[in-house]
Amino acid sequence: MTRFSILAFSTLLSSPTWALVPPDYHEPTNKFTAEVEAGFQLNTGNTDSTSFNGRTKMVYDTAKTTQEGTFKAYYAADSESTTSEKYDLQMQSNFKLKSGYVFGRGEFVWDKFGSYTDIYTISSGYGFDAVSTGRTKLSLEVGPGYRYNLPIATEDEPNPSSETDVILRTAAKFEQKIHEYTTFNADLTAEVGENNNTVTLDMGYKNTLFQDWAFKVGFYVKYTEIVPEGSKQTDTITTFNLLYTFQ
Repeated sequence: MTRFSILAFSTLLSSPTWALVPPDYHEPTNKFTAEVEAGFQLNTGNTDSTSFNGRTKMVYDTAKTTQEGTFKAYYAADSESTTSEKYDLQMQSNFKLKSGYVFGRGEFVWDKFGSYTDIYTISSGYGFDAVSTGRTKLSLEVGPGYRYNLPIATEDEPNPSSETDVILRTAAKFEQKIHEYTTFNADLTAEVGENNNTVTLDMGYKNTLFQDWAFKVGFYVKYTEIVPEGSKQTDTITTFNLLYTFQ
C-alpha cells in the first residue's frame, strides 16, 4: 500500500462522518413514562378484612402531542361480603400549540357501592401552563363536556333512570418538587352542569426510597351536590402505596 493510500485511509477513519455520534445528532424528543403503584391490607383476629388499591399511569410525550392514560382500582371486603369495589379509567390527548394546548378527555367510573354506579364524562377544551419552572408547574384547563350518571338502586327506586347533563369542566393541575426525592401533586376539578355539580380533589405525596421505587400517600375527595336519597354527598379515599416508575 502506497503512502498516499495509507494517508487517505487514515483521513477517512478520522472523519466526522465515521464518528459514533455525528455533530448534528439530537436525542429523540419522544418520551414514554409509566407508573405502577399498589397497596394491600389484611386484618385477622378480632376483625377480618381485606383491602386493595392499585393505579397505573402511562404518558407518551412528543414534540406535538401528549397522550396520557390512568387506571385506578379499589377493593375492600370483610368476613361476610364485599364492602367497596370501584374502577376508574381516565384518558386524555393534548395537541400542543405555540401557546398552550387543546385537549380531548374521557373518564369512565364504575362504582358498585357509590351514589352513582356508572359515571361517564367526555370533555374537550383549552389548557395552558400558568407556571412552569424547574420545581413548580401549574396547568389550567377549561372546556365543555357531557356527563352520564346512573344512580345506585335503592328500595324506593330499584330501577333508577340514568341522568345526562351538559357540563363546563375546569381543572387546575399542580406539581411541586420539594427536593430531589420528594414530590407533591394536587389536581382540582370542577364540573358544573344544569342538573348537578361536582368538585374533585386528588392529592399525592411521593418520596423516593431508592432508584425507581417510591412510597406514596394519596388522598382523594369528591363532592357531589345532588345524590340519591340515603347516599352521602362526599366520598373520600386515603391510600398508602409502593410505587415503581418506568422511564
